[in-house]
Amino acid sequence: GANDWSCDPTAQRPTPVILVHGTFGDRKHLLERLSRKIKDAGFCVYSLDYGNRATRDIRQSAQELAAYVQRVLDATGAAKVSMVGHSQGGMMPRYYIKFLGGDQYVDDLVGIAPSNHGSSVTGSGSGPLAALLDAFMPALSQQSAGSPFLTELNAGDETPGEVSYTQITTKYDEVVRPHTSGYLAPGPNTTNLTIQSVCALDLSEHVLIPGSLNTIAIVLDALTRPGPARQDFPRRC
Repeated sequence: GANDWSCDPTAQRPTPVILVHGTFGDRKHLLERLSRKIKDAGFCVYSLDYGNRATRDIRQSAQELAAYVQRVLDATGAAKVSMVGHSQGGMMPRYYIKFLGGDQYVDDLVGIAPSNHGSSVTGSGSGPLAALLDAFMPALSQQSAGSPFLTELNAGDETPGEVSYTQITTKYDEVVRPHTSGYLAPGPNTTNLTIQSVCALDLSEHVLIPGSLNTIAIVLDALTRPGPARQDFPRRC
């Protein structure tokens, strides 16, 4: 249901939604169910490919996102967009918001298993192979916990502007570890949720979490109400 460039936002759903894939992903795979459910809720939905499957320098990917946002705004006449991103796609928009003026154009940012503070299992290590990976896939080492990129991104205010920030994690995440590193600093416009607090039986890990019906319910809660998703989101199972 994504990328219908003739879609007109309605008075009830005035804000288009942009889906942002993660590292090694693309605009479609892993996001199909999420896209359809958001579309069915009445939103205009868009999804972009960026950064050579999100492996290039994340700063460059954020510039691609900025250009895509402008394209969506021009096509729809909307004042702002909301974003729902998986993994790197939940973190990278924060660079756009913080450093590229995106705080003017983003209503909600929903990160699904976002690599906000990196991971203890990413990074390219050292040696010739590491140097090669850094040359062609710098986004890998940039998402390593404590990387210079993440240090810059997270310095000061982690949730700038009037954007509503919702982070959704899973305790079974094998990529963003610990999964709570996906959380952002608490604040009035910030909600941090782990899906097992909503449904203890949800076994979704890093790859499956975008398609989890519990995840999608939280995403829609964030997109259809003022502010982020409810911190006390009701249990579903």
